[in-house]
Amino acid sequence: MGLLNSLGGGRRGSGMSPVMMGLMGLLAYRTLKGKGRLADMLGTGQSAGGTAANPLSPAALGSGLKDLLDRFRQSGQEDKAQSWVSTGPNKSIAPQELAQALGEERIQWLMEQTGLPREQLLSGLSGDLPDAIDKLTPNGRIPTDEELTRDG
Repeated sequence: MGLLNSLGGGRRGSGMSPVMMGLMGLLAYRTLKGKGRLADMLGTGQSAGGTAANPLSPAALGSGLKDLLDRFRQSGQEDKAQSWVSTGPNKSIAPQELAQALGEERIQWLMEQTGLPREQLLSGLSGDLPDAIDKLTPNGRIPTDEELTRDG
């Protein structure tokens, strides 16, 4: 899956850090919520590898990226989120600003899925999210579904 590869989490057997798993869960929150363990869906559990039943399609992740960026706009963090999408330098986001944008329900779900305590989850995501979104939007815009599925 091109999207997972661009974030460094698409290789079988390579393992995925809890923060990276949280990042992927954050991008696919709407699709994954209530559908089972995130590790299994990302292929990091016992049954590694994508299947036809895997809800992490490029369309779901692309939609999740749009939804996530909308949340940043609505919480007053649009300038930071836009810097991650644009081709210029990425602005940082503090853990408390990230918490405000994500909302308590998403944070609780991510804590359950990753096993990370709140502070560690928010700290890790605040450090990794700008770079991850930057990698997912190399042309200064949200990629099309076709672009998301391309390898390399």
